[in-house]
Amino acid sequence: MAGIYIHIPFCKQACHYCDFHFSTSLKYKDELLQALIKEITLQKSYLDNETVETIYFGGGTPSILSADELNILIGTITSLHTVASNAEITIEANPDDLDKAKLHALRRTNINRFSIGIQSFFDDDLIWMNRVHRAAEAEASVKRAQDIGFENITVDLIYGYPLLSDAKWKYNLDKVFELDIPHVSSYSMTVEPQTALASFIKKKKQPAMDEQQSAEQFILLMDAMQTHGFEHYEISNFCKHGHYSRHNSNYWKGVKYMGIGPSAHSYNGETRQWNVANNAKYIQSLEIGKISAETELLTETDRLNEYIMTSLRTMWGLDLKKLNTIAPGAESELTKGAQRYFENGWIEQKEDVIYLTASGKLYADNIAGGLFF
Repeated sequence: MAGIYIHIPFCKQACHYCDFHFSTSLKYKDELLQALIKEITLQKSYLDNETVETIYFGGGTPSILSADELNILIGTITSLHTVASNAEITIEANPDDLDKAKLHALRRTNINRFSIGIQSFFDDDLIWMNRVHRAAEAEASVKRAQDIGFENITVDLIYGYPLLSDAKWKYNLDKVFELDIPHVSSYSMTVEPQTALASFIKKKKQPAMDEQQSAEQFILLMDAMQTHGFEHYEISNFCKHGHYSRHNSNYWKGVKYMGIGPSAHSYNGETRQWNVANNAKYIQSLEIGKISAETELLTETDRLNEYIMTSLRTMWGLDLKKLNTIAPGAESELTKGAQRYFENGWIEQKEDVIYLTASGKLYADNIAGGLFF
Protein backbone atom coordinates (compact mmCIF):
# COMPACT_ATOMS: atom_id res chain seq x y z
CA MET A 1 0.00 0.00 0.00
CA ALA A 2 1.09 3.59 -0.59
CA GLY A 3 -0.11 7.18 -0.56
CA ILE A 4 0.04 10.14 -2.91
CA TYR A 5 0.26 13.75 -1.74
CA ILE A 6 -0.46 16.61 -4.16
CA HIS A 7 0.66 20.10 -3.16
CA ILE A 8 -1.51 22.93 -4.47
CA PRO A 9 0.59 26.06 -3.85
CA PHE A 10 -2.04 28.79 -3.99
CA CYS A 11 -3.76 30.85 -1.28
CA LYS A 12 -6.05 33.88 -1.39
CA GLN A 13 -3.89 35.60 1.22
CA ALA A 14 -0.99 34.77 3.52
CA CYS A 15 -1.72 33.76 7.11
CA HIS A 16 0.71 35.54 9.42
CA TYR A 17 2.05 32.31 10.96
CA CYS A 18 2.34 30.12 7.85
CA ASP A 19 5.69 29.05 6.38
CA PHE A 20 4.37 26.47 3.89
CA HIS A 21 5.15 27.03 0.22
CA PHE A 22 2.39 28.97 -1.55
CA SER A 23 1.67 31.93 -3.80
CA THR A 24 -1.17 34.44 -3.52
CA SER A 25 -1.12 34.91 -7.31
CA LEU A 26 -3.14 32.53 -9.48
CA LYS A 27 -1.51 33.82 -12.65
CA TYR A 28 0.18 30.52 -13.51
CA LYS A 29 -2.45 28.16 -12.14
CA ASP A 30 -3.18 26.51 -15.50
CA GLU A 31 0.53 25.96 -16.18
CA LEU A 32 0.97 24.55 -12.69
CA LEU A 33 -1.88 22.09 -13.19
CA GLN A 34 -0.30 20.86 -16.44
CA ALA A 35 3.01 20.47 -14.60
CA LEU A 36 1.32 18.41 -11.87
CA ILE A 37 -0.17 16.10 -14.51
CA LYS A 38 3.21 15.71 -16.16
CA GLU A 39 4.96 14.95 -12.85
CA ILE A 40 2.35 12.32 -11.94
CA THR A 41 3.11 10.69 -15.29
CA LEU A 42 6.90 10.92 -14.96
CA GLN A 43 6.78 9.54 -11.40
CA LYS A 44 4.64 6.56 -12.38
CA SER A 45 7.21 3.97 -11.24
CA TYR A 46 8.16 5.64 -7.94
CA LEU A 47 5.76 3.56 -5.82
CA ASP A 48 6.85 0.32 -7.50
CA ASN A 49 3.28 -0.65 -8.51
CA GLU A 50 1.99 -0.67 -4.95
CA THR A 51 -1.73 -0.10 -4.50
CA VAL A 52 -2.59 3.51 -3.66
CA GLU A 53 -4.91 3.62 -0.66
CA THR A 54 -4.79 7.35 0.10
CA ILE A 55 -4.67 10.54 -1.95
CA TYR A 56 -4.25 13.86 -0.15
CA PHE A 57 -4.63 17.34 -1.64
CA GLY A 58 -2.69 19.74 0.59
CA GLY A 59 -1.29 23.20 0.29
CA GLY A 60 -1.65 26.05 0.12
CA THR A 61 -5.39 25.90 -0.36
CA PRO A 62 -6.48 23.04 -2.65
CA SER A 63 -10.12 24.09 -2.38
CA ILE A 64 -9.21 26.96 -4.73
CA LEU A 65 -9.32 24.35 -7.52
CA SER A 66 -12.58 23.56 -9.28
CA ALA A 67 -14.17 20.13 -9.11
CA ASP A 68 -13.27 19.60 -12.77
CA GLU A 69 -9.61 20.39 -12.09
CA LEU A 70 -9.56 18.01 -9.14
CA ASN A 71 -11.20 15.30 -11.27
CA ILE A 72 -8.47 15.65 -13.89
CA LEU A 73 -5.75 15.15 -11.27
CA ILE A 74 -7.55 12.19 -9.67
CA GLY A 75 -8.20 10.70 -13.11
CA THR A 76 -4.54 10.98 -14.03
CA ILE A 77 -3.61 9.07 -10.88
CA THR A 78 -6.19 6.34 -11.43
CA SER A 79 -5.07 5.91 -15.03
CA LEU A 80 -1.49 5.20 -13.94
CA HIS A 81 -1.89 3.46 -10.58
CA THR A 82 -4.04 0.81 -8.99
CA VAL A 83 -6.16 2.80 -6.54
CA ALA A 84 -8.00 0.91 -3.81
CA SER A 85 -11.78 0.88 -4.16
CA ASN A 86 -12.10 2.27 -0.63
CA ALA A 87 -9.27 4.80 -1.00
CA GLU A 88 -9.33 7.77 1.36
CA ILE A 89 -9.21 10.94 -0.76
CA THR A 90 -8.80 14.10 1.31
CA ILE A 91 -8.87 17.77 0.38
CA GLU A 92 -7.76 20.60 2.62
CA ALA A 93 -10.30 23.41 2.38
CA ASN A 94 -10.88 26.88 3.73
CA PRO A 95 -14.40 27.54 5.06
CA ASP A 96 -14.95 30.45 2.64
CA ASP A 97 -14.50 28.10 -0.34
CA LEU A 98 -17.16 25.64 0.78
CA ASP A 99 -20.37 27.25 -0.39
CA LYS A 100 -23.32 25.09 -1.42
CA ALA A 101 -22.47 25.12 -5.14
CA LYS A 102 -18.86 24.09 -4.51
CA LEU A 103 -19.89 21.29 -2.17
CA HIS A 104 -22.41 19.92 -4.68
CA ALA A 105 -19.69 20.01 -7.35
CA LEU A 106 -17.28 18.14 -5.05
CA ARG A 107 -19.90 15.42 -4.60
CA ARG A 108 -19.25 14.63 -8.28
CA THR A 109 -15.62 13.84 -7.51
CA ASN A 110 -14.13 10.90 -5.61
CA ILE A 111 -13.16 13.13 -2.70
CA ASN A 112 -14.57 11.62 0.47
CA ARG A 113 -12.81 13.48 3.30
CA PHE A 114 -12.52 17.16 4.16
CA SER A 115 -9.84 18.83 6.24
CA ILE A 116 -11.28 22.25 7.03
CA GLY A 117 -8.91 24.95 8.26
CA ILE A 118 -11.06 26.57 10.91
CA GLN A 119 -8.30 27.49 13.43
CA SER A 120 -10.73 29.43 15.67
CA PHE A 121 -14.41 30.27 16.08
CA PHE A 122 -13.61 33.88 17.10
CA ASP A 123 -13.40 36.69 14.56
CA ASP A 124 -10.74 38.64 16.46
CA ASP A 125 -8.47 35.60 16.48
CA LEU A 126 -9.00 34.99 12.77
CA ILE A 127 -8.24 38.62 11.96
CA TRP A 128 -5.08 38.43 14.11
CA MET A 129 -4.00 35.34 12.13
CA ASN A 130 -4.90 37.06 8.81
CA ARG A 131 -7.29 34.29 7.87
CA VAL A 132 -9.72 34.96 4.98
CA HIS A 133 -12.82 33.49 6.62
CA ARG A 134 -14.79 34.51 9.69
CA ALA A 135 -16.28 32.47 12.54
CA ALA A 136 -19.81 32.31 11.10
CA GLU A 137 -18.41 30.91 7.84
CA ALA A 138 -16.44 28.28 9.75
CA GLU A 139 -19.49 26.87 11.48
CA ALA A 140 -21.70 27.17 8.40
CA SER A 141 -19.19 25.38 6.15
CA VAL A 142 -19.17 22.33 8.42
CA LYS A 143 -22.95 22.19 8.59
CA ARG A 144 -23.29 22.58 4.80
CA ALA A 145 -20.79 19.78 4.18
CA GLN A 146 -22.65 17.51 6.58
CA ASP A 147 -26.04 18.37 5.09
CA ILE A 148 -24.82 17.52 1.58
CA GLY A 149 -23.56 14.14 2.80
CA PHE A 150 -19.89 14.54 3.72
CA GLU A 151 -19.45 12.89 7.11
CA ASN A 152 -15.71 12.21 7.16
CA ILE A 153 -14.57 15.65 8.28
CA THR A 154 -11.59 16.89 10.26
CA VAL A 155 -10.96 20.46 11.38
CA ASP A 156 -7.77 22.30 12.35
CA LEU A 157 -7.60 24.33 15.55
CA ILE A 158 -4.69 26.40 16.91
CA TYR A 159 -3.95 27.11 20.57
CA GLY A 160 -1.22 28.87 22.55
CA TYR A 161 -1.38 32.41 21.12
CA PRO A 162 -1.88 35.69 23.04
CA LEU A 163 -5.54 36.31 22.18
CA LEU A 164 -6.67 32.83 23.20
CA SER A 165 -7.83 32.72 26.82
CA ASP A 166 -8.62 29.35 28.37
CA ALA A 167 -12.33 30.27 28.24
CA LYS A 168 -12.11 30.92 24.48
CA TRP A 169 -10.17 27.70 23.99
CA LYS A 170 -12.86 25.70 25.80
CA TYR A 171 -15.50 27.39 23.64
CA ASN A 172 -13.66 26.36 20.46
CA LEU A 173 -13.48 22.76 21.65
CA ASP A 174 -17.12 22.72 22.75
CA LYS A 175 -18.12 24.03 19.32
CA VAL A 176 -16.34 21.07 17.68
CA PHE A 177 -18.18 18.63 19.94
CA GLU A 178 -21.50 20.42 19.30
CA LEU A 179 -20.96 20.11 15.53
CA ASP A 180 -20.27 16.37 15.90
CA ILE A 181 -16.98 16.52 14.01
CA PRO A 182 -15.25 13.10 14.20
CA HIS A 183 -11.61 14.21 13.84
CA VAL A 184 -9.55 17.16 15.08
CA SER A 185 -5.99 18.22 14.30
CA SER A 186 -4.78 20.78 16.81
CA TYR A 187 -1.45 22.58 16.93
CA SER A 188 0.31 24.99 19.22
CA MET A 189 1.06 28.32 17.55
CA THR A 190 4.66 28.10 16.37
CA VAL A 191 6.68 31.13 15.32
CA GLU A 192 8.52 30.13 12.16
CA PRO A 193 11.37 32.25 10.74
CA GLN A 194 10.56 34.37 7.70
CA THR A 195 6.87 34.69 8.62
CA ALA A 196 4.96 37.88 9.28
CA LEU A 197 4.36 36.74 12.86
CA ALA A 198 8.10 36.35 13.46
CA SER A 199 8.66 39.85 12.09
CA PHE A 200 5.93 41.33 14.30
CA ILE A 201 7.44 39.76 17.40
CA LYS A 202 10.96 40.89 16.48
CA LYS A 203 9.69 44.46 16.03
CA LYS A 204 7.79 44.28 19.36
CA LYS A 205 4.45 44.67 17.57
CA GLN A 206 3.30 41.35 19.02
CA PRO A 207 4.24 39.54 22.23
CA ALA A 208 6.20 36.29 22.04
CA MET A 209 4.29 33.05 22.45
CA ASP A 210 3.99 31.77 26.04
CA GLU A 211 5.20 28.17 26.44
CA GLN A 212 3.35 27.80 29.74
CA GLN A 213 0.08 28.88 28.14
CA SER A 214 0.65 26.43 25.30
CA ALA A 215 1.32 23.55 27.69
CA GLU A 216 -1.75 24.31 29.79
CA GLN A 217 -4.00 24.56 26.75
CA PHE A 218 -2.60 21.30 25.39
CA ILE A 219 -3.56 19.63 28.68
CA LEU A 220 -7.06 21.16 28.42
CA LEU A 221 -7.25 19.79 24.88
CA MET A 222 -6.25 16.26 25.91
CA ASP A 223 -8.70 16.22 28.83
CA ALA A 224 -11.62 17.53 26.75
CA MET A 225 -10.99 15.05 23.94
CA GLN A 226 -10.82 12.12 26.34
CA THR A 227 -14.04 13.23 28.05
CA HIS A 228 -15.84 13.27 24.70
CA GLY A 229 -14.64 9.86 23.59
CA PHE A 230 -11.86 10.86 21.20
CA GLU A 231 -8.72 8.76 20.85
CA HIS A 232 -5.44 10.66 21.09
CA TYR A 233 -3.78 8.68 18.33
CA GLU A 234 -0.97 11.14 17.48
CA ILE A 235 0.39 14.13 19.37
CA SER A 236 -1.67 16.64 17.37
CA ASN A 237 -4.52 14.39 16.24
CA PHE A 238 -7.68 13.14 17.90
CA CYS A 239 -10.59 11.14 16.50
CA LYS A 240 -13.67 9.15 17.26
CA HIS A 241 -12.94 5.45 16.90
CA GLY A 242 -12.35 4.45 13.29
CA HIS A 243 -11.93 8.00 12.00
CA TYR A 244 -8.13 8.08 11.88
CA SER A 245 -6.53 9.95 9.01
CA ARG A 246 -5.34 6.94 7.02
CA HIS A 247 -3.02 9.11 4.94
CA ASN A 248 -1.22 10.75 7.85
CA SER A 249 -1.21 7.55 9.90
CA ASN A 250 0.70 5.92 7.08
CA TYR A 251 3.31 8.69 7.27
CA TRP A 252 3.87 7.88 10.91
CA LYS A 253 3.97 4.15 10.22
CA GLY A 254 6.63 4.48 7.52
CA VAL A 255 4.44 3.59 4.53
CA LYS A 256 5.69 4.73 1.12
CA TYR A 257 4.29 7.94 -0.32
CA MET A 258 4.85 10.04 -3.40
CA GLY A 259 4.71 13.83 -3.27
CA ILE A 260 3.60 15.76 -6.34
CA GLY A 261 4.00 19.51 -6.76
CA PRO A 262 6.44 22.25 -5.73
CA SER A 263 7.99 21.60 -2.28
CA ALA A 264 6.34 18.16 -2.03
CA HIS A 265 8.29 15.34 -0.37
CA SER A 266 8.41 11.65 -1.31
CA TYR A 267 9.59 8.61 0.64
CA ASN A 268 10.08 5.00 -0.45
CA GLY A 269 11.76 3.47 2.59
CA GLU A 270 15.28 3.91 1.28
CA THR A 271 15.37 7.49 0.01
CA ARG A 272 13.68 10.81 0.63
CA GLN A 273 13.07 13.21 -2.23
CA TRP A 274 11.81 16.78 -2.25
CA ASN A 275 10.79 19.03 -5.10
CA VAL A 276 11.98 22.57 -5.65
CA ALA A 277 9.92 25.07 -3.60
CA ASN A 278 9.47 27.53 -6.45
CA ASN A 279 6.45 27.52 -8.76
CA ALA A 280 8.23 28.99 -11.80
CA LYS A 281 11.22 26.63 -11.56
CA TYR A 282 8.90 23.67 -10.98
CA ILE A 283 6.86 24.50 -14.09
CA GLN A 284 9.89 25.25 -16.26
CA SER A 285 11.56 21.97 -15.32
CA LEU A 286 8.52 19.89 -16.17
CA GLU A 287 7.99 21.71 -19.46
CA ILE A 288 11.20 20.00 -20.62
CA GLY A 289 10.25 16.68 -19.02
CA LYS A 290 12.42 16.90 -15.92
CA ILE A 291 11.62 16.87 -12.20
CA SER A 292 13.54 19.49 -10.23
CA ALA A 293 14.15 17.60 -7.01
CA GLU A 294 16.84 16.62 -4.54
CA THR A 295 17.24 13.08 -3.23
CA GLU A 296 18.78 11.85 0.01
CA LEU A 297 19.81 8.24 0.56
CA LEU A 298 18.74 7.37 4.09
CA THR A 299 21.46 5.84 6.23
CA GLU A 300 20.77 3.22 8.87
CA THR A 301 20.97 5.98 11.49
CA ASP A 302 18.54 8.14 9.53
CA ARG A 303 16.03 5.30 9.39
CA LEU A 304 16.40 4.55 13.10
CA ASN A 305 15.91 8.17 14.11
CA GLU A 306 12.99 8.67 11.75
CA TYR A 307 11.25 5.62 13.18
CA ILE A 308 11.84 6.85 16.74
CA MET A 309 10.48 10.32 15.94
CA THR A 310 7.35 9.18 14.10
CA SER A 311 6.39 6.11 16.14
CA LEU A 312 6.70 7.76 19.56
CA ARG A 313 4.18 10.42 18.50
CA THR A 314 1.45 7.81 18.04
CA MET A 315 -0.74 5.66 20.25
CA TRP A 316 0.80 2.61 18.55
CA GLY A 317 4.17 3.42 20.07
CA LEU A 318 7.78 2.48 19.39
CA ASP A 319 8.16 -1.25 18.75
CA LEU A 320 11.58 -2.34 19.97
CA LYS A 321 11.52 -5.45 17.78
CA LYS A 322 10.97 -3.32 14.68
CA LEU A 323 13.90 -1.19 15.78
CA ASN A 324 16.07 -4.32 15.66
CA THR A 325 14.98 -5.06 12.09
CA ILE A 326 16.47 -1.70 11.09
CA ALA A 327 19.71 -2.25 13.03
CA PRO A 328 20.46 -5.39 15.09
CA GLY A 329 21.21 -4.45 18.69
CA ALA A 330 19.43 -1.10 18.50
CA GLU A 331 16.84 -2.24 21.07
CA SER A 332 19.31 -2.63 23.92
CA GLU A 333 21.09 0.65 23.13
CA LEU A 334 17.84 2.62 23.02
CA THR A 335 16.55 1.03 26.23
CA LYS A 336 19.66 2.20 28.07
CA GLY A 337 19.21 5.74 26.83
CA ALA A 338 15.53 5.67 27.77
CA GLN A 339 16.03 5.01 31.49
CA ARG A 340 15.88 8.67 32.50
CA TYR A 341 12.53 9.04 30.74
CA PHE A 342 11.13 5.93 32.44
CA GLU A 343 12.26 7.29 35.80
CA ASN A 344 10.54 10.66 35.44
CA GLY A 345 7.34 9.07 34.12
CA TRP A 346 7.45 10.40 30.59
CA ILE A 347 7.46 7.01 28.88
CA GLU A 348 6.20 3.53 29.74
CA GLN A 349 6.71 0.08 28.27
CA LYS A 350 4.15 -2.65 27.63
CA GLU A 351 5.68 -5.87 26.34
CA ASP A 352 8.03 -4.75 23.53
CA VAL A 353 6.47 -1.34 22.87
CA ILE A 354 7.38 2.04 24.38
CA TYR A 355 4.69 4.71 24.68
CA LEU A 356 4.61 8.34 25.77
CA THR A 357 2.64 8.92 28.96
CA ALA A 358 0.22 11.85 29.23
CA SER A 359 2.93 14.00 30.82
CA GLY A 360 5.49 12.76 28.29
CA LYS A 361 3.37 14.06 25.43
CA LEU A 362 4.30 17.58 26.55
CA TYR A 363 7.93 16.80 25.71
CA ALA A 364 7.56 14.48 22.72
CA ASP A 365 10.15 16.10 20.48
CA ASN A 366 12.70 16.41 23.27
CA ILE A 367 12.26 12.78 24.25
CA ALA A 368 12.61 11.56 20.68
CA GLY A 369 15.69 13.72 20.18
CA GLY A 370 17.19 12.33 23.37
CA LEU A 371 16.75 8.78 22.07
CA PHE A 372 18.32 9.43 18.67
CA PHE A 373 21.31 7.36 17.63
